Amino acid sequence: MTTTQAKTSLLKYSHTIGICVMDGRGFMFPVDTAIGRDGRMHTVSRAYVPATAQLRITMYDIDGEYFGIYGGYGEELGQFRWPTGMAADSDGKVYVSDEQNNRINIFSHEGEPIKHWGEFGNREGQLNGPSGIAFDKKQNLFVADHLNNRIQKFTKDGEFIMSFGDVGEETLKMPWGICVGHDNSVYVADWANDRILKYDSSGSYVNGFGTSGSGNGQFKNPSGVAVDTDGYIYVTDWGNERLVILDESGNFVETLRGQATISKWADEYFDGNYEEAEPRSRSNLEPDPAQFGGDPHEESAHIEKYFWGPTSVKIDDCGRIYVTESNRHRVQIYERKR
Repeated sequence: MTTTQAKTSLLKYSHTIGICVMDGRGFMFPVDTAIGRDGRMHTVSRAYVPATAQLRITMYDIDGEYFGIYGGYGEELGQFRWPTGMAADSDGKVYVSDEQNNRINIFSHEGEPIKHWGEFGNREGQLNGPSGIAFDKKQNLFVADHLNNRIQKFTKDGEFIMSFGDVGEETLKMPWGICVGHDNSVYVADWANDRILKYDSSGSYVNGFGTSGSGNGQFKNPSGVAVDTDGYIYVTDWGNERLVILDESGNFVETLRGQATISKWADEYFDGNYEEAEPRSRSNLEPDPAQFGGDPHEESAHIEKYFWGPTSVKIDDCGRIYVTESNRHRVQIYERKR
């Protein structure tokens, strides 16, 4: 793989949506976003173990208009215990993988629970820690079966079709993110192997991109992958706190660390909470990265505009790129330069 840095950025920053709140409008450690029907966005908050009441899915649009929340902690219909991945089918129904309940939850466009399917195990059709999910053009659902180290393909109603990735030289190790390209190729963020693997629609290995590290074209626990109509591959490089862009052949194009500005929701919050807004106005939100010794985690923890815990990247029908950041409770939105 060659590594040629782009002269100018492929993307331009648009805006940010999000704020850290316990409930209602906002997120609490979000892990994925689905682009649903009519431009409605659904972001699932994973919260953390002592805060199970804050697990929820927030509905909103590109302009930050808020439509409500749904879901919640548990094992009943419409509930989840450790939500991980999201996808929307052609009818607008929202699918959510649940890593602890080992199932796929299905909701309506408005967030009403419909059904769930899946059972724990390592036999064909069973799940152990399902994470990323993605639909193909025939509306079959690919599931990254994280702890079974494989990809499984189901009908959208949960009937098993096939599995792949768990045998041979290119065996997956804890796969996390997944997407289906416009040619029906399947791309997998192979989390523990620090690479992106490409398969054809029948599950046959095609190619692999990336090695372990923090250099150009390298990854450290990649968590999400998306491919645009021109074949550019976008990877949330979780361990390196960045978004990496490759061309369709897997050649390195560029790296983005994040450009977030304060969101509309946060602006409105600070307008009504002077006791928090005033100290913030005196804070240095963009210190010199040199003082952190090249540690991307420390840089992202102290520089507010940077990605911190990027877990997912998605692309809408207009070509906009959405990066969900778990540790800063927000989604950064970018557009392709034309």
